[in-house]
Amino acid sequence: MSLAVPARACGIDFGTSNSTVGWLRPDQPTLIPLEDGRITLPSVVFFNQEERRPAFGRQALGEYLDGYEGRLMRSLKSLLGSSLLKGDTTVLGSAVPFKQILGLFLGELKKRAEAAAGRPFEQVVLGRPVFFVDDDPDADREAADTLRAVAAGLGFTDISFQYEPIAAAFDYEATLAREELVLIVDIGGGTSDFSLVRLSPDRRQVAERQDDILATGGVHIGGTDFDKQLSLAGVMPLFGYGSRMKSDAPMPTSTHLNLATWHTINAVYAQKHRLALKNMRYDIVDPTGIDRLFRLIEQRAGHWLAMQVEDSKIELTHAAERRIDLTRIEAGLTAELPRELFESAIAGQLERIGASIAGLLARAGIAGEQVDTLYFTGGSSAVPALRQSVARLLPQARTVEGDHFGGIGSGLAIEAFKRYG
Repeated sequence: MSLAVPARACGIDFGTSNSTVGWLRPDQPTLIPLEDGRITLPSVVFFNQEERRPAFGRQALGEYLDGYEGRLMRSLKSLLGSSLLKGDTTVLGSAVPFKQILGLFLGELKKRAEAAAGRPFEQVVLGRPVFFVDDDPDADREAADTLRAVAAGLGFTDISFQYEPIAAAFDYEATLAREELVLIVDIGGGTSDFSLVRLSPDRRQVAERQDDILATGGVHIGGTDFDKQLSLAGVMPLFGYGSRMKSDAPMPTSTHLNLATWHTINAVYAQKHRLALKNMRYDIVDPTGIDRLFRLIEQRAGHWLAMQVEDSKIELTHAAERRIDLTRIEAGLTAELPRELFESAIAGQLERIGASIAGLLARAGIAGEQVDTLYFTGGSSAVPALRQSVARLLPQARTVEGDHFGGIGSGLAIEAFKRYG
């Protein structure tokens, strides 16, 4: 989009895994560099206990992996729509509301964008999933209202939202030479969002595009859910998941579920949690797994392990297998993760994604054969089994690769210019 002067407003893609800020200006890239010249800022905060300060993005991950004492928090966006958002958590020895932590990260995004732009931003279009919460309109509305309130507290005076897949559609439309019927499939860290949109180079400048949006949909499934299922299927059994009690009942799973879920990992370090596990040990037939679990907790290695699983998921998009070296927990211990295990573990999630897309097409009155283009965006859209399952629903559509990490932010910048000038 050609401009004579910079746009007044920016667009913020606050992602579960990574975040971007887009701003339209003449003859300049749309996305603003946020960390070491890179356009993404990982959505991570590390509260450094030794230096009594927060760190963000790659610096936060680096300090955690370097062994600094502190509290790592990832997948912050997943707090929106969850019961945790109404509570507090302990940070640097003090109780801090989760809403305040959201504001801390979004405030850092705003500060870095303004520093790079050399000007303040008061108007913003925020990206949002089609559903923060599945099948609960009141909770979904509350999540959006919370995000709006956090943004207002940071100094934004004009705040509006756009669905993330619609933003991706507008970014793609800037490249088109003819009209296309496009299904946007945005698989992010926390949600999967879909939009069926009619795009055309003749309508790029039109502000009101509601008639071109034939249907939207989504489910609260994303890359972190894929991580969780891979962890439970291939890693947690080494730490006692699925072990039998002497009563022949299965070992309670809450610790493993917390370790496999980014925003609940810290719960396993609580003293009462450790005591419950110790009491349980004497009732387990084979304590090998739970003893490893104790060592993992003693090392506070939950986030480290989750990172290994996430890296494995990414590796399995192009490799047949991945091995995780768990020597830090036990000499010679490894987790063998073949792609077949991963695909089997996420089969239920892929089925729900496919059902959501099929429902979207039905609501629009469009047969899968009528869709011209299947546009993938979002960091987790590269999973081969996911692509194959979606492509089967659209047998005539060509596949287009979006910018997995920047397309939504660019589209939000376009929308910000249309709304605020």
